[in-house]
Amino acid sequence: MGRAPILHVNEVSYPILAVFGIPANVLTAAILYRGKCGLSKGITRYMMAMAISDLLVIIFHVILQRIYIYYSPKSFLSRSSVCPSNIYMRIVTLDYSVWLTVSFTFDRFVSICCQKLRIKYCTERTAAVVILSLCALSFLKYIPFHAMYEPVFNIDNVNWGCRPKSAYFTYIWWVVFSWMCSLSLSFLPFLLILVLNGLTVRNIVAASRVRRHLKGEDGKDSEMENRRKSIVLLFTVSGTYILLWTRATVAFICTRVTVNFVGVDLTSPPYIANEVGFLLMLLSSCANTCIYGMTQSRFRQEVKDALQCATPFISKPMKLAQQRG
Repeated sequence: MGRAPILHVNEVSYPILAVFGIPANVLTAAILYRGKCGLSKGITRYMMAMAISDLLVIIFHVILQRIYIYYSPKSFLSRSSVCPSNIYMRIVTLDYSVWLTVSFTFDRFVSICCQKLRIKYCTERTAAVVILSLCALSFLKYIPFHAMYEPVFNIDNVNWGCRPKSAYFTYIWWVVFSWMCSLSLSFLPFLLILVLNGLTVRNIVAASRVRRHLKGEDGKDSEMENRRKSIVLLFTVSGTYILLWTRATVAFICTRVTVNFVGVDLTSPPYIANEVGFLLMLLSSCANTCIYGMTQSRFRQEVKDALQCATPFISKPMKLAQQRG
């Protein structure tokens, strides 16, 4: 009997995701740091934080879990003393990435829909406070992960693997913690982004009608033109999140995020659906770079300039190698 097709899909998809995602997010963070993309300082901070958090997601979920541990099951990361910390970092980085997307969506909602609050809230300082606060909260709320796992088996007095303790499925506090993880990581962010985008769309439609009536059909509106760029960026970022996280959100709610899938039939529809959802979820860690390229002309120009600067450093070693050959 052949191997499950989903394994072949994972073995091809995750290396591609890593090869593209790591340089893409590093390049995005570096370009945004230069501050020449025409974005406000507050938005730039959010975008940089999102690029860095996406990079961490790729490192912990794709590089370490889906590639390194998959091909080296007896590595030190599989030891019972290290396994809980590895799982903890995976969920922390994923949670942080998700809530940065929510905070960015809320920032754009305030900027577009709440004119009085915008002056105080949509600032570089507020963005920095929100980013640091979300980071601290993500680390704090998953601390119990270190105490909820037990070894799977023992070889030569060395414990390997980790799985949730039996109490995790019966004690009320562990059940509450499990649902808190699921809601915090999937359902609640998904719902907030949908609601905020819905309110933003309603405000935009109402404001456009009023301003069109005041200025006439042919009147140019510089304020609406400035809003348009912010709206396009908001909807592409949050829309991509909704698209790629729909299946993952359903899967997380059904499985409550921390349930182990050891022993599950690799060809069963629930397992395949969960694996596909997880792959799409991690794909969102590379999507923001493509979004910047599609929606921000200055970002595209910065990428071209960076590639032109890097070309001599790449071509010179290649020429030397050819000459020696």
